[in-house]
Amino acid sequence: MTDVVIVGAGPTGLACGIELKKRGVRAVLLDKGCVVNSLYHYPQNMVFFTTPELLEIGDIPMTSLNDKPNRVEGLKYYRRVADHYELDIRQYERVERITGEDGAFVTVTSRGEHRSKKVILATGYYDIPNLLGVPGEELPKLIHYYKEAHPYYDQDVLVVGAKNSAAIAALELWWTGARVTLVHRGAGIHPHVKYWIKPNIENRLKNGEIKGYFSSRVTAIREREVELETPEGPVTLANDFVFAMTGYRPDFEFLAAHGITLNAETGRPAVNAETYESARPGMYLAGVVVAGVHTSEIFIENGRFHGGAIAQDIAAKVG
Repeated sequence: MTDVVIVGAGPTGLACGIELKKRGVRAVLLDKGCVVNSLYHYPQNMVFFTTPELLEIGDIPMTSLNDKPNRVEGLKYYRRVADHYELDIRQYERVERITGEDGAFVTVTSRGEHRSKKVILATGYYDIPNLLGVPGEELPKLIHYYKEAHPYYDQDVLVVGAKNSAAIAALELWWTGARVTLVHRGAGIHPHVKYWIKPNIENRLKNGEIKGYFSSRVTAIREREVELETPEGPVTLANDFVFAMTGYRPDFEFLAAHGITLNAETGRPAVNAETYESARPGMYLAGVVVAGVHTSEIFIENGRFHGGAIAQDIAAKVG
């Protein structure tokens, strides 16, 4: 038996493991993918919207060649932190269910089971995309995770959304030679799009280099075309690929199935505001899952601090 099982080896999960180790509490970190799996799946050219010091965990400095670090620098940094603290991370081990009670949990995984006194869920929100809810959404041409632009050269591409991810995808696809159309249910590019991206996408739209449909939505997806509902009426577009950059959500079903009480409207779990212990004794939540559907409220910058509060409470209880 170990003291704590941490489900999720993203930055927040790593921060929890580090803070527990500092206090002499044993922890095993489990992840269905690699270390910082969500970060690995970010677009290859992704640049963080923040400065290096706000991504740091475990008092290990993060350096970058530029003001804002990129994806590769982030991956390298978190690997270095995991090595420095010699964290016990079990990669590619999917958690299937958690049984037992406070002091005697059993976490069943794809490779066996782990017994622990406490459990921390730091599962993030990048696994389940928000769906469009339209016919044809199951087609393989629809993509929820934009990685890079090259495969879509000389293709008719529709980007759904108007926040940072959608704007960046649309611009990179256009730069690479795709014929890009952007559709969004709102009246324009989201006002919170980063200041160095917003003028660029708006100029491409203004010049007609990227076609834009606002106050509009996708109504159907077919093999070679898509249907839109626009203020001017229905529109049919030739289409090879659809990027649905509509955001993601935590796995509420997994949380609810494990005794986590969720607000019916917001998806926010009931947690102790100081210790992040849930209504199920001995089970803690860390990172973005604490915010429910409001995933934009918690990032690495603030989620990394959950580890200290949780570790302090667990250390006091397990000795």
